[in-house]
Amino acid sequence: MNFTTGSSADELLSLDKIRSTLIRLEDTIIFALIERSQFAWNQKIYEKGAFEELKVLGFEGSWLEWFLFETESFHAKARRYTSPDEHPFTPIEQLPKPIIAMQSFPSLLHSQSAAHPSTNANSRILDFYVNKIVLAITKRVKISKGSTDRDDGNYGSSATRDVEVLQALSRRIHFGMFVSESKFREAPHKFIPHILAQPPNTEALAGLITKPAVEAALLVRLGNKAEIYGQELDPQGKLRKTPGVDAESGSNGDAETRLDTDEVVALYRDWVIPLTKDVEVDYLIHRLDGVPQSQVDEWMAVDN
Repeated sequence: MNFTTGSSADELLSLDKIRSTLIRLEDTIIFALIERSQFAWNQKIYEKGAFEELKVLGFEGSWLEWFLFETESFHAKARRYTSPDEHPFTPIEQLPKPIIAMQSFPSLLHSQSAAHPSTNANSRILDFYVNKIVLAITKRVKISKGSTDRDDGNYGSSATRDVEVLQALSRRIHFGMFVSESKFREAPHKFIPHILAQPPNTEALAGLITKPAVEAALLVRLGNKAEIYGQELDPQGKLRKTPGVDAESGSNGDAETRLDTDEVVALYRDWVIPLTKDVEVDYLIHRLDGVPQSQVDEWMAVDN
């Protein structure tokens, strides 16, 4: 989403605008997964203390965490994390300040209290990506002769692709806050009683922002994209086929793919969608932090 086009907050928070951004992010995530899937699992890069070279530098984390820190340090200098749709994996206080002037963004998200700063789900994103997704999307990689099982030594290339996937996943999942804000602004009186309940009625809040038909369509669209984008072409531009001949039609086997379509769908179904929903509900729970009672009363008066 472009935040500097002069558009109003209402325009930028329209569900059509948000949906367009989320659909484009599907493409970004699929292509990033395809790029990562060409390398082996390389489990070593996810283990803390596995690289003596990093210990010499005084860095105690994993190879991937070091890549994230170095990448995000550069991006922070270019003011990436001043944008309301960007969240670093490295704690923001450990990153350098921007070296160029700050941009002026429209006020889109509610400023949450100091006791509950802006929702950041990156620790959970990193956990499911490292422990579930990488293992699944690299399981078909053929290891060259002489390499150890599921390790091809491409540590730099693998981590570079990991960072690209993680940044895209983070942006997509945290966009849930814009969805919540958009829906809250449409009908705050529907949300307020559930936010003020003790404890907040998270199930009701989730129900107000969930559309099962939209989620089902998303998974179908995602599966179709993964199948199309992942196809392999030969030097003549024709689809590569798996070995074998169909006994009835005499045709070659199925088209070869660079990515398991089912794994991409499972990524969204089991991780991206549920975690996005958690972000949306967490944002709503704190949507009234610091809001004057007079404003709450005004919103509720709409329902009377």
